[in-house]
Amino acid sequence: MHLVIDFPSYLRPEIFSLDLGFFTFALRWYALAYIAGFVIGWRLIVAAVKRPHLWRGDTAPMTPVHVESLLTWIILGVILGGRLGFVLFYQPGYYLSHPLQILQVWEGGMSFHGGLAGATLAGFLFARRNGIPASAVGDSMAMVIPVGLGLGRLSNFINAELWGHPTDLPWGVVFPGMGSVCPPEWPGICARHPTQLYEAGLEGLLLGLVIWYLVTRRGGLKQPWFITGVFLTIYGLSRIAVEFWRMPDDQFLARDPEGYVIRLGEFGLTMGQTLSLPMVLIGIALILWSRRARPAPA
Repeated sequence: MHLVIDFPSYLRPEIFSLDLGFFTFALRWYALAYIAGFVIGWRLIVAAVKRPHLWRGDTAPMTPVHVESLLTWIILGVILGGRLGFVLFYQPGYYLSHPLQILQVWEGGMSFHGGLAGATLAGFLFARRNGIPASAVGDSMAMVIPVGLGLGRLSNFINAELWGHPTDLPWGVVFPGMGSVCPPEWPGICARHPTQLYEAGLEGLLLGLVIWYLVTRRGGLKQPWFITGVFLTIYGLSRIAVEFWRMPDDQFLARDPEGYVIRLGEFGLTMGQTLSLPMVLIGIALILWSRRARPAPA
């Protein structure tokens, strides 16, 4: 029998809940991850704009007051975009039949790619309204998104969701519920790749450290769109890689035995890979373009 790791029994999706008459208030780890991600991201951008030497021309493009206003725009963009992205990318048929449930965000169902699209639109509108370079807003957002990504993926693990394919590797985790059900031909205990932790490490910790180094040591914010390009490229490559071990959603498995949305002979692309591939191409293009705008050495 191969070694496995049992999912910690003390981990629960809810931190606490309170019964208030006919209403129950519950604080979930996933909600706390969103709140903490927004707050930490806000404070990091404020810290950056207070250090003019980090920016092009040694001049910060925003004030702390601007950043507070930007936070409101981004929260709306992430929540609306994330929810609509999940509806359109992952379960359009279901929500077409149950349109009122689109509004029930507390029931779960958010898409990172949709949230990113919503935040991007919100950022552009904010930049245009306040006369701030769109590149500065985009780079500021890209600089802090890994914080929210890392916290979000950890909360996915706590929720015992978005797990990976069965594995006999020693760090495979036996998740509760349907996560513990493997194909009949699988030998022994059904342990799975903890793909939530893979993503937390790549999209959160690694990407965050790379961006922190580029911003603080390599003048990354002095090159418009450079940090945005780095974020899109590394996130996209990380997501594409992890998708090889992550279980596709049930609706995609119902259409294709491997869960592919685009099949190329014996191989194919999952929905996560399909949405991430354009991010990589755009990211590389932005990195190359940003080199043209690099300030001349003194």
